[in-house]
Amino acid sequence: MAKHTLHLVLLYGALVSISLAATTHKHGHHATGSKERLEDGSYAPRDAHHMEGDEHHSEFDHEAILGSVKEAEEFDTLSPEESKRRLAQLVLKMDLNSDGFIDRHELKAWILRSFKSLLEEEATDRFEDLDLNQDDAVSWDEYYMETYGMDSEDEESQKMDVSDPSKEEERKLMADDKEMFEAADNNKDGKLDPSEFVLFISPEEFPQMFSVVLKQTMRNKDTNKDGKIDFQEYVAEQSRDHDKEWLITEKDRFDNDFDKDGDGYLNGNEVLSWILPSNDEVAEDEASHLFASSDEDHDDRLSYQEIIDKYDVFVGSEATDYGDHLHNIHHFEDEL
Repeated sequence: MAKHTLHLVLLYGALVSISLAATTHKHGHHATGSKERLEDGSYAPRDAHHMEGDEHHSEFDHEAILGSVKEAEEFDTLSPEESKRRLAQLVLKMDLNSDGFIDRHELKAWILRSFKSLLEEEATDRFEDLDLNQDDAVSWDEYYMETYGMDSEDEESQKMDVSDPSKEEERKLMADDKEMFEAADNNKDGKLDPSEFVLFISPEEFPQMFSVVLKQTMRNKDTNKDGKIDFQEYVAEQSRDHDKEWLITEKDRFDNDFDKDGDGYLNGNEVLSWILPSNDEVAEDEASHLFASSDEDHDDRLSYQEIIDKYDVFVGSEATDYGDHLHNIHHFEDEL
């Protein structure tokens, strides 16, 4: 009986994984992943979906500790006891000076490490989707076929067909992608190996890609072609959909957060500070959030026990999630 139940659990897990993989595959390169762009054209920070209105999404907290979307999903299927056991092992690794406590610097360092792991996991999954001939490299044709549903002949005819204005935006996306692809292709062999591919899908994470990010931003945003971004170009079409209060807030951000030299324009690194998210700031905010949720004695450090007591905040697997998972397994058994 135990063996039969285990088989059902594994089968159920496999079906869930297949479903998730299919969903991921259907969403194109521009729809998912860290290359997501916000309405103003900047790259979305890692915690873009951490809060939506007043709703807090705990998945981000779990991924920031585990460094893996897959592991975060797995933790939601574990019993509370098993979650605590595994978390206790992680806490030992977080405690860099082995003093029995996790301070803010140690937690922030761990979160930054997790961000790197999440990036690598995402790149690996996407790479496997795109490497159609399984030669451990992604060619432009493979990327183009999987993302846009066309081959290189279609690409040429798309460039030639300027009669359909509705395709102009897609042509710009394709041109930007091609330029980014070539910039990531360090050895100029016309394809991306795994280490080059991660540069391509997450250029905002790698300083060697910043020049092409800046070039594309200026091409898309600098409408008067004077080599700098003024406030009108900064707010662009968004200003039509917002009220005066929004404009005042954005002007304050423009002047005080981004225009460091106070000349009324964004140039070079100022543009990059606007367009590129800061993982350092996100990690700092996340560490503060986790401290606020678990530092019960307010001594500005977390004991192992404080973290383990709040295991559902750090790694998930609240009893309700575990219960739902058991219910799904039993429902699956009944159907069989």
